[in-house]
Amino acid sequence: MTDAMTRAVPRTAPPPPTADWVRCDGCHGLVYGPRYARDLNVCPLCGRHGPVTAHERLEQLLDPGSRADIPTVRTDPDPLGFTDTRPYPQRLALARAATGLTDAVIAAHGTIEGRPLVIIAMDFRFLGGSLGVAVGATIVRAADEALAARVPFVMVTASGGARMQEGVLALMQMARTAQALAELDEAGLLTVTVVADPTYGGVAASYASLADVVLAEPQARLGFAGPRVIAQTIGAELPPGFQRADFLLAHGLVDRIVPRAGLRSILGHLLVVNDRPGEPVEPQPVPAGDDRPASEQAWEVVRLARHPDRPTTSDYVEDLCTGFVELHGDRTGADCPAILGGIAVFGSRPVVVIGHQKGHTTRELVARDFGMARPSGQRKAARLLRLAAKLGLPVITFIDTPGAHPGVDAEEGGQAGSIAENIRLMARLPVPTVAVITGEGGSGGALALAVADRVLACANAVYSVISPEGCAAILWKEPAATPQAAEALRLRAPDLLALGVIDGIVAEPAGGAHTDPAAAAQLLGAALAQALDEVTGASPAERMNRRRGRIRNSGGGT
Repeated sequence: MTDAMTRAVPRTAPPPPTADWVRCDGCHGLVYGPRYARDLNVCPLCGRHGPVTAHERLEQLLDPGSRADIPTVRTDPDPLGFTDTRPYPQRLALARAATGLTDAVIAAHGTIEGRPLVIIAMDFRFLGGSLGVAVGATIVRAADEALAARVPFVMVTASGGARMQEGVLALMQMARTAQALAELDEAGLLTVTVVADPTYGGVAASYASLADVVLAEPQARLGFAGPRVIAQTIGAELPPGFQRADFLLAHGLVDRIVPRAGLRSILGHLLVVNDRPGEPVEPQPVPAGDDRPASEQAWEVVRLARHPDRPTTSDYVEDLCTGFVELHGDRTGADCPAILGGIAVFGSRPVVVIGHQKGHTTRELVARDFGMARPSGQRKAARLLRLAAKLGLPVITFIDTPGAHPGVDAEEGGQAGSIAENIRLMARLPVPTVAVITGEGGSGGALALAVADRVLACANAVYSVISPEGCAAILWKEPAATPQAAEALRLRAPDLLALGVIDGIVAEPAGGAHTDPAAAAQLLGAALAQALDEVTGASPAERMNRRRGRIRNSGGGT
């Protein structure tokens, strides 16, 4: 790499001032230009996110005074000698004159909320933001800069696809940029895409979709083929909102929809993963709790574990973590509501948190499938586990599920295989892992998040191969035998500790966690901090060897 490729240069001049009045392309209303600019080109009448230039984008996102541009790569201006209605060099000259840009992307070093990063922003005004050789080379140069500085890499995309005037050489930029992202993966550096409208073709099918986290602006479009081409090809009407942000989120293809005004904050929370974890915090005094089940009768403990007011994963994350950024989707077509996960800070540590999410009301329970994950939920969890491994972040899992989702669609989606993959993945994860059973630990659906360095159970939690009702129906063939089945299964926390299935019991407030959720969270937080301190001190090889040994010895009989 030459000095010219690595040297940061001062930013170029910003674009000219905004016009006095702007007509919104969404609602067609007139908006006062300075207000439109102050609102980051978002219409105050209908909320439509209008286009922004690459320069405007960097001004909006980066801390003032932190921006230092990375030179755009200059390449052969006409590698094919291409002419359509006018020669390609003439098109380039017109685009450069109209935009003041060398090509359709600019790259820069900078900071967001004081945290360093390298960022690229595409500009749709320049030949539709198309991906040509110079664009691909500049993105690779920027990725190399992020690799050298060991900082996160953020990409703001807006493109119609690969540049036709550069033919197969433009096509090869998809492989070129994908390889650059792979090198960042190997180095354990965070990558983030911000999808602006539109992002299509070769950009969507390469670096835009390969980031660890994919954010989308409201109503932004992302896809390989455009909707007009698809509709003409298949001869069918496309569903409402096809390829737009809401559609993408519902189908698990993006992590979040983020209004433009909130992008800086979300990116700031994500960039915390590059921070060095602080020193372990001294344990704080916690209220006295009862580490024994509230009742000696196993069936009564089961009922406590299922209490609708018992804290959920989202409750614990809100109480115990800061800066939580929930990530959605399995990136293959679905987003399971029964699994909640993302990046947060626990104490002084950036962590990945994953858990089953039930809810408290009937509406919440139904919306979350009662915490019963589908295959897409297992795949979402697996994606977050791999992200934790890449970034070197500890993992905390919260387990509270009757079991994996039972249903035809779950079986068609490969439920058994998805659970098996997660069990294998957790067994081999190189980062510290702590799992806590906060309520119900039902069968394989629970185990898929419970193969960890430390496994804890709250005092009134249960963990079993089958529900007491299912056991009674199969073996006793009598629903009235459910309490007897609960006793026989030895599913209470003290039983689990005696069997060597868990490592510790987390005390609860008298009467159960639901009687004082704040105190329950404080007790759980202290237990999690201690467990993380214990497992973080070992090397990855030591942790994995201990975990493997523990799994091999499960139940004895070696």
